[in-house]
Amino acid sequence: MFDEKSYGVKMVKTIDVFTKELSSLRTGRANASMLDLVKVDVYGQLMPVNQIGSITTPEPRMINIQVWDQNNVSLVDAAIKKSDLGLNPQIDGQLIRLPIPELNEERRNEMKKMIKSMGEKCKVSVRNIRREANEDLKKLLKNKELSEDEEKSHEKNIQNITDKHILIIDDKVALKEKEIMTI
Repeated sequence: MFDEKSYGVKMVKTIDVFTKELSSLRTGRANASMLDLVKVDVYGQLMPVNQIGSITTPEPRMINIQVWDQNNVSLVDAAIKKSDLGLNPQIDGQLIRLPIPELNEERRNEMKKMIKSMGEKCKVSVRNIRREANEDLKKLLKNKELSEDEEKSHEKNIQNITDKHILIIDDKVALKEKEIMTI
C-alpha cells in the first residue's frame, strides 16, 4: 500500500525547518529567534543560547541576554561573535547587550542571496522526497503490488504535492526578501 500523505508530511517538515532558519535571519529589528542557530560550547556540549540565559528584546533594536552562570558569559560572547549574524555583543556583568545595527544596502543584498540559496536547498530537499516517493512507487509496480494506472495516478498526485510545496517555499523567500528590503 502506498501512502502519499507521509511524503507530504515530510515536505511540510522540510518547510518548517526552512521557516525556522528564515526567522533566525537578521532583518534590522531585534528578534530573539535570531539567536536560535547560535550554539555555545558549555559543559562539554553545544547548547542554544536560550538554555544558558534568558533572552529579552527591551526595544526594537536591542536584544538582552541575561546569562545565568557568570562563567558562561565569555563563551556566549565568543559564540555570537563567531556566528555570521554580524552582531557586536556588549558585556555588562552577566548581561550581554546586542545592539542591532541598521542593515546597509550591501548587507541586504548579501542576505537576499542567502535567502535565495536557503530556498533552493529547501526545494532540493522537497524534490528528493518526491524522488524517494517515485522510487517507492517503481518498487511496488515491479513487485506487482500496484497496477501501472495506480502508479501513474500516485506519481501525478506526488508531483502536485511537490508543486504546492515549491510554491510555498517561493512565497516564503519572496516575503522575507521584501521584509529585508523595506526595513
